[in-house]
Amino acid sequence: MDLEGKTAFITGSSRGIGKQIALAFAQAKCNVILNARKEVPADLEEEIKACGVECTTILGDISQAEDVKRMVKEAYQAFPQIDVLVNNAGITNDKLLIGMNEDDFRSVIDVNLVGTYAMTRAVLRKMNKKRSGVIINLASVVGLHGNVGQANYAASKAGVIGLTKTTAKEGALRNIRCNAIAPGMIESDMTKILSDKVKKQLLEGISLGRFGDAKEVAQTAIFLAQNDYITGQVISVDGGMTI
Repeated sequence: MDLEGKTAFITGSSRGIGKQIALAFAQAKCNVILNARKEVPADLEEEIKACGVECTTILGDISQAEDVKRMVKEAYQAFPQIDVLVNNAGITNDKLLIGMNEDDFRSVIDVNLVGTYAMTRAVLRKMNKKRSGVIINLASVVGLHGNVGQANYAASKAGVIGLTKTTAKEGALRNIRCNAIAPGMIESDMTKILSDKVKKQLLEGISLGRFGDAKEVAQTAIFLAQNDYITGQVISVDGGMTI
């Protein structure tokens, strides 16, 4: 897909990986719809507009059905089509399984998996009519291999991977592609506060010997949006963590 003049809706795009994905699409001359539950920095919208594209912010919680319905309606009022949906919004609530209650489990599933399903379903009807569209889901290496203390997160991201593959099979009938990105350890506010000892332990498990950058995940999203013959795939951006 040639991204120039197209429109991308990126959930959870106020910071981190989502922010870098939004900027990458803007730099590819794609209009951008930003999203967060409460607030998107005003300077981010201005930075995106400085790329010569249109940008709007739509606030809402992807785990709430009414919010999803309203957000997608507002998106189609602002732009004629959502050409690319990036399901990036997600949360964690880490605990060992023995101490994880049902609310701890469901809260993560509701955002990471149910929210991804709800947003995908909401845009598919018009994508089907247009016989064109790209959906990119943010999974995780944890969804591929599990992780201590993240049973809820791992289950949600494994579900996203299954959802991705099924969406790809169904979407192919209407030239709609769906892929997932599975990031490994990416530099973030969380990694900055880790002790040197913990960082050393984590880096020992990464073949390239460093944490990734959110921009490297964003580059993968652009690649998947542009390549018209890739669908149903899970691309690990993990520095060789899962070799």
